[in-house]
Amino acid sequence: MTYQQVLDWMFAQLPMYQRQGQTALKKDLTNIVALCEKLDNPQKKIKTIHVGGTNGKGSTSHMIASILQEAGCKVGLYTSPHLKNFTERIRINGEEISREAVIEFIEKNKNFLEKQGLSFFEMTVGMAFEEFANQKVDIAVIEVGLGGRLDSTNIIIPEVSVITNIGLDHTQFLGETLPEIAFEKAGIIKKGVPVVIGERQKEIENVFIAKAEKCSSSIIFASDEEQYYTTDLLGDYQKNNVKTAVKAIQQLKGVAISEENIKNGLSKVVKNTNLKGRWQVLQEHPKIIFDTAHNKEGLFYTLQQLKKEKYKQLHIVLGVVSDKNLSEILPMFPQKAKYYFCKPNIPRGLSASELLEEASVFSLKGEMFSSVNQAFEKSKVNASKEDVIYVGGSTFVVAEIL
Repeated sequence: MTYQQVLDWMFAQLPMYQRQGQTALKKDLTNIVALCEKLDNPQKKIKTIHVGGTNGKGSTSHMIASILQEAGCKVGLYTSPHLKNFTERIRINGEEISREAVIEFIEKNKNFLEKQGLSFFEMTVGMAFEEFANQKVDIAVIEVGLGGRLDSTNIIIPEVSVITNIGLDHTQFLGETLPEIAFEKAGIIKKGVPVVIGERQKEIENVFIAKAEKCSSSIIFASDEEQYYTTDLLGDYQKNNVKTAVKAIQQLKGVAISEENIKNGLSKVVKNTNLKGRWQVLQEHPKIIFDTAHNKEGLFYTLQQLKKEKYKQLHIVLGVVSDKNLSEILPMFPQKAKYYFCKPNIPRGLSASELLEEASVFSLKGEMFSSVNQAFEKSKVNASKEDVIYVGGSTFVVAEIL
């Protein structure tokens, strides 16, 4: 099989949550356990750090990886979804897994994957564990895909568990309330493993405290700490992620990490890990900003950041997926901007016409376009050098342009 044939097979034949939604999700860990047993349990051969949460888990994972790289470690990094290339999901010291390794993994395990009916995410998690074990990484940073308790990554016993924050996202399967969602996220807390909680949220802190006590795990709320580190990741909202990443690093035992490693790691996240899509400035004059924030909590911080920009006219290229609560997120967007409504090119994408109709209820005015790229190109034509173009609403909108 060629690399493209492998990707086509993975995307088309097997369910993938990011594309299809709830129908792709499994309700237990049976499949990933079976796959890892077939692979001789590679996850047991590596040290790991497990990172979950509603927002910021991707940035926090990259920060942790960058600091560990600065300390001289060989670092695996597993994240999702990818923006441009599938291989972005599995990296070692910033280098993406080779296409040959992807082909080899699928060809070697294809019969088992078909027979077992593994999902796209389950097979990718198994691929990551095997790659990190084969390459003998010193430690791997593993980002939770969705939730925590029943996420396919949740078969590891990490050195540290990290939960960035809790917000109302994916409520159709994680729960309708913050305590219900916190319960699912708290599922990554393991017996005797220290846990770092990024933000102390009064409504749910007891959920984490109770689970930590049950597991005899030390618990730290990073937001309680005073820290003054800076990062190359733009956006004021990264301050919370910096605190969380540093606290996680400080809980690690058996790895010598200096203050200089922490500072250098945080200042070289993009260089060390090749992170994209977090307040990424594509160009100036007009200034074009990409950000993957896509839920109420993430967009709150991003749109607050957008208010600080100086411009003559603000242009917003906006697309969302169909399971978003638009009555929560659309009122947060500025009414004075010119909007370019579009549909991400995935089955879960909300049609541009529906988005325009919903947006008009909140006095957000603009045009609809048949594709993300058409919307983006039109925004560039309309924008003067003194303007700002913001592209977002969904990871998949950003991915199509990048």
